[in-house]
Amino acid sequence: MSESPYKSGTTHFGFRDVDARDKQKLVGQVFTSVARNYDLMNDLMSLGIHRVWKRYFAATCQVKPGDRVLDLAGGTGDIAALLRERVGEDGEIVLGDINAGMLSVGRDRLTNRGLVSGFEYVQCNAEALPFPDASFDLVTIAFGLRNVTDKDAALREMYRVLRVGGQARVLEFSEVTADWFKPIYDFHSFQVLPRLGKLFANDADSYQYLAESIRKHPPQDELKAMLAEAGFARCHYKNLSGGIVAIHSGYKV
Repeated sequence: MSESPYKSGTTHFGFRDVDARDKQKLVGQVFTSVARNYDLMNDLMSLGIHRVWKRYFAATCQVKPGDRVLDLAGGTGDIAALLRERVGEDGEIVLGDINAGMLSVGRDRLTNRGLVSGFEYVQCNAEALPFPDASFDLVTIAFGLRNVTDKDAALREMYRVLRVGGQARVLEFSEVTADWFKPIYDFHSFQVLPRLGKLFANDADSYQYLAESIRKHPPQDELKAMLAEAGFARCHYKNLSGGIVAIHSGYKV
C-alpha cells in the first residue's frame, strides 16, 4: 500500500503550504492558544450565532435514550451538554479531542455545571480512533473537521466506529451561497476578525488561521461526496445562515 499523501508531501495550514506531518502540531498550537477563549472565538467568528447553530444541530441529531455518542473535537463541551439530555440517564457521551487543553476546558466546564455522570473524556486523533468497530449510535464533529489533516481518514473512522443504522453529523463553516454577501463575509473574516482576536485575546495570528481554514475547507457538495466515498449512505446537507455553516449527515447501513 502506498503511503498516504497526508503523511508525506504538503498540505494547507490556512493559506500556507506546510509539510503534512507538521499540520497536526501547528493546529495544536492554535487551539492550545485559544482554548480558554474558545467561546469568545466562536462569538467573534459567528457574531454569537454559533450558539443557535449548535442547538439546532443537537436537536436534529438522530439519537434516543440509552444511546452511546462520540463527540469528536468536543472542545468546551457545548454539543455534549446538549446531547446529554437526549440520551438520558442510561446513555453515554464520549468527548474526544486531540488537544489536551481543549479537553481539559470541556471537562472543567461540564463539571462546573454539575454535568458529571454519563461523560467520558478521551484524548484521541480523529484519523485513528481508539475505539472498536460499531461502538457508537451517533458520531458528531462540530467546527473540527476543517482542522483535521486527513479528512477522508477521519470520515472513514467515523464510519467504522458507528453501529449499523447509526448516524454521523458534521457541523462546519462552509461556503456562503449569496454572491452579494461574500465580500461582506470576507471583510469580516480577514479584516475584522484578526483585529478582534488581537484586541480581546491578544492573538491575531490564530484568528487569521481560523478564517483561512474556513476557505480551505471542502464546500458543501464536495464534503457530501467525501462522506459517500467513506461509505455513508443517504448523505445530505442543510445550509444554515446562507451557507456560512452547513450540517452534513450520513448513515451506516
